[in-house]
Amino acid sequence: MRGGCQPPSMCGRFSLFAPAEDIEERFGATFDYPHERRYNAAPGQALPVVTDETPERIQAAEWGLIPTWADDDGHAPINARAETLAEKPSFRDAVAGVETAGESADPGEAAGRCLVLSDGFYEWGQDADGERRPYRITRVDDEPFAMAGLWTRWRPPGTQTDLGEFAGDGPTAEPSLRTTFTVVTTEANDAVGRIHDRMPVILAPADERRWLSADRANAGHLLVPCPAADLRVYPVSRAVNDPSNDVPSVVQEVDAPG
Repeated sequence: MRGGCQPPSMCGRFSLFAPAEDIEERFGATFDYPHERRYNAAPGQALPVVTDETPERIQAAEWGLIPTWADDDGHAPINARAETLAEKPSFRDAVAGVETAGESADPGEAAGRCLVLSDGFYEWGQDADGERRPYRITRVDDEPFAMAGLWTRWRPPGTQTDLGEFAGDGPTAEPSLRTTFTVVTTEANDAVGRIHDRMPVILAPADERRWLSADRANAGHLLVPCPAADLRVYPVSRAVNDPSNDVPSVVQEVDAPG
């Protein structure tokens, strides 16, 4: 789902509005672009990730993963089920990690694992009156966290492969290349399960770098629900349904039928 005013599919919105310096300190990486506070981040937008290729950088990537082998961007999943990552052609190379995903015929293309930086995500569930409404899920300490993700660097077919004047500026400098990502999901824990049966994989801080560097077998062990006691779930305004409402008010708790 890319934009729109209807409730998105899981996980289809998140936020990150902590100051840049706090985010950099928390994740041990530096923004390589100007950080903008986001209250209602949506698919198709450029959002902050840390990849296994450049773990010292926080870079912008487009939410909606385009496999390196894709002929077009028509299918760009925003979520990837943890249970079937190794089976899906769209995700197999990325979950292997950037060091083991194999050599591409195009040196600009790549795929691997990433951290998707967030301080809260939204989910839609039924309230006591049977109406579908949005809820925000945060850590109980309100600290930023990392969701497990996969990333690719994709070149649209027919575009220029010669870096030309951009040579030497790094792997993401070429304008024709697009860096994209997806959020890995798992079964919901008891906190989120009241409103939905799936949730993002929220990595424990000690597991964040392990997700980026572990071999495929060990990385899979990290893709489990976080403890329910770590999370707070509360209702928010239906204004969050519209991604153009990227304003502080959408993160505020509202009354819900009880």
